[in-house]
Amino acid sequence: QVQLVESGGGLVQAGGSLRLSCTATGKIFNINVMNWYRQAPGKQRDLVASITSGGFSSYADSVKGRFTISRDNAKNAVYLQMNNLKPEDTAVYICNAPIAVAPQNHSDYWGQGTQVTVSS
Repeated sequence: QVQLVESGGGLVQAGGSLRLSCTATGKIFNINVMNWYRQAPGKQRDLVASITSGGFSSYADSVKGRFTISRDNAKNAVYLQMNNLKPEDTAVYICNAPIAVAPQNHSDYWGQGTQVTVSS
């Protein structure tokens, strides 16, 4: 069974940094894109950053210049380096990826989420 497991969340003061990790385990044929979403209480889940297996990345405007997404294809892992954190970054951060367990056969997987809290 394929699973995504996140780690690295915590409490940090404004201006601080955190590094989130997400690792996919199980029977995996291919992961083309991996994503980080975040969701604050009472708000919708928003896409924060994405990265392809080839290393092409994209970011939400609100985090550009502060967050960096990266991945290790050999480890089926994706990371989110978050610098200069702001209170508005407070949210549950969730790893997401459409994962193929066989050619032309994929499902959308979500991690459990890791809490990031940024204090003023």
